[in-house]
Amino acid sequence: MTEASFYQADGDGVQCLLCPHRCRIREGGRGICKSRLCREGSLYALSYGMPCALAVDPVEKKPLNEFMPGTFCLSLSCTGCNLSCRWCQNSDISQVAPEDADGFDLPPEKVVELCLERGLPSIAYTYTEPFTWWEYMYDIAALAHDRGLKNILVSAGFVEKEPLRELLPLIDAANIDIKAMDDDFYRRYCGASLAPVLENVLAMRDAGVHLEITNLLIPGLNDAEEQVGRLCRWMVENGLQDVPLHFSRYFPRYRMKEPGPTPKGRLVAARELALSLGVRRVYLGNV
Repeated sequence: MTEASFYQADGDGVQCLLCPHRCRIREGGRGICKSRLCREGSLYALSYGMPCALAVDPVEKKPLNEFMPGTFCLSLSCTGCNLSCRWCQNSDISQVAPEDADGFDLPPEKVVELCLERGLPSIAYTYTEPFTWWEYMYDIAALAHDRGLKNILVSAGFVEKEPLRELLPLIDAANIDIKAMDDDFYRRYCGASLAPVLENVLAMRDAGVHLEITNLLIPGLNDAEEQVGRLCRWMVENGLQDVPLHFSRYFPRYRMKEPGPTPKGRLVAARELALSLGVRRVYLGNV
């Protein structure tokens, strides 16, 4: 185990300061993400150096359509997520503790070596929520940055300002999944809140990170014209009209058996609406 960053003593345990949940964790307990443990007054990152998934992906799969297109990246993931989306496509690794998933020993130095040996220009922190394994991601990203590799963050963006601020100088590109422009939706279906996500998107923009946004359209929940329009207007009003926007098709998974897959026509209509509202780069995913 590696001692975690971003926590403080709190009575008979600790308070984690990594994300807006600010979990208060008693001795022997864990945070919402299941990957940070309180032991003897300290907080430990349980999945450090123990990824559960490693793959070579086209960068467009992240999805990043306008960052180094046509190249491949080393995709890496540990268990853990601080959201609980009912339709999670990777719930077998995102919603479990590190000991409940297959993992293997891979220190940061070896990750960078693998990337260089295979001639891959970038590393993507992806599949689950990378901020729940912040320490491992940071150490890899620092080494990768020094060796001339690019770092890609694929995240829901639900993190506190200080951990994000420390990481951003190492991040070259990010795809942030905005679930809906509706705080009630976030709380009801994802166990999180909207405002920190929007603030963090703007912080990434201000830091000069290449940014792309994904919005998964779920029939009857967040695919209404009003919802899509709210996202597009927010992007334009905040100078993000040239940020690539990906409308992604939903499929039933995990705890969501209904509704059925998003009709393709609904995604086409969302793209047309986005373009009419001033978003200039709009893509469709999972079609």
